Amino acid sequence: MNTVGPELAALAGLLADETRATMCLALLDKRAWTAGELAKLCGVAPSTASEHISKLIAGGLLAERRQGRHRYVRLANDAVAGLIESMSAHVTPAPVTGLRQHSASAALARGRTCYDHLAGRLGVAITDAMSANGLLNTDTGVALTEAGLEWFSGLGIRFPAAPKRPLVRSCLDWTERRDHLAGVAAAELCRAVLERGWAVRIGSKRAVKVTPLGIDELHRHLGIGAAELECVPSR
Repeated sequence: MNTVGPELAALAGLLADETRATMCLALLDKRAWTAGELAKLCGVAPSTASEHISKLIAGGLLAERRQGRHRYVRLANDAVAGLIESMSAHVTPAPVTGLRQHSASAALARGRTCYDHLAGRLGVAITDAMSANGLLNTDTGVALTEAGLEWFSGLGIRFPAAPKRPLVRSCLDWTERRDHLAGVAAAELCRAVLERGWAVRIGSKRAVKVTPLGIDELHRHLGIGAAELECVPSR
């Protein structure tokens, strides 16, 4: 019988190691990290980090690029990012201890990037507002409406005629346990939000914070109130 059982087990084994899982979670910020940076983050020796990175590359989860003496790695593609984020949503986080850890955890829950799109309460608030304003159709799956396409056009955002991945799709948020928007449209919106200064990266650089300008613009374009950006109740 033809089965992918062995391959699936091998993939699961790659993420069964805490160091490798921590590396993949860090790389959800879509930046390229050096082996040394990942080693410091995980609290392991550079040689140990290099071994883990090599396994992740061989397993298709990471891609590498060498520049001079440095070895940069990032998640292989958005499908891998979606896999990591979705798996995280099925995990019960360990209790937060210490003020510093609590602050970092709260910042990620408030708003962060999930590879190339917005997540956390910020991502959920934007997705809810788009649906409430008729920009998204969620009757069967998720799709942009004509009004949604016009809304993006009004922001000066254009999409390729034949995108290589879905224009929009749902992504289960690991902190809110609800869907936020992913796909080409979500990636372009995230890029616009950061480039226009509506939000800035903070802390680990994966966490993002909405700026005063962003509060005004998100209210103007989507009707999102300032309070919603701080606390979007889970359902």
